[in-house]
Amino acid sequence: MQVLSALQWRYAVRRFSEERLPASDVETLIEATRLSASAYGLQPYRLFQVDSRAVRERLLPHAMGQYKVLHCSHLLVFAIETRTGDETVDRYMSLLEGARPVTADDKAGMARHMKGVLAGMTTVERASWAREQAFIALGTLLTAAASLQIDSCPMTGFEAEGFDQVLGLAEQGLTATALCALGYRHPEDDHAILEKVRLPANDFAQVI
Repeated sequence: MQVLSALQWRYAVRRFSEERLPASDVETLIEATRLSASAYGLQPYRLFQVDSRAVRERLLPHAMGQYKVLHCSHLLVFAIETRTGDETVDRYMSLLEGARPVTADDKAGMARHMKGVLAGMTTVERASWAREQAFIALGTLLTAAASLQIDSCPMTGFEAEGFDQVLGLAEQGLTATALCALGYRHPEDDHAILEKVRLPANDFAQVI
């Protein structure tokens, strides 16, 4: 499916069918998300695939009435690091060393720059920055899903503390920041036939 056709086709599904997604397709979507753009490549977030029905039932009270958490084929939870900083950079530099030829001086300079940028942010600013990176990855996931004609519904209206407690995220230095329900649209979901409402192209983008 061409990218524009895929994006025209996708919408935020209100009701999913009972059909399960093939495991191979879910793996593809997770890999696409892993390969998403991220500032400096630091990826200050993790992705959790919640398959357990029992766990989803425990999450539901914290989902603000969004039953898609329980009834979608697959539920993905984006969780950002709560202590993004030197350890985040050190992890990246370790991965970089194993992937590319890089001199010790270049590595030290890159690390110093990245750590300096993060150190110049407040705790709130670092959390906001990490959340922005997770949302970039979420956008990649939505586009990849549409290209495979897999339906999705991104969600940010939920109680993060509840999700953190159920999934044990705080102990891992993480906090939930976005959800994405995946599956196939229910044939009776009438939102599927509604026209997409977006700004007109001439109002949305300008050439300067």
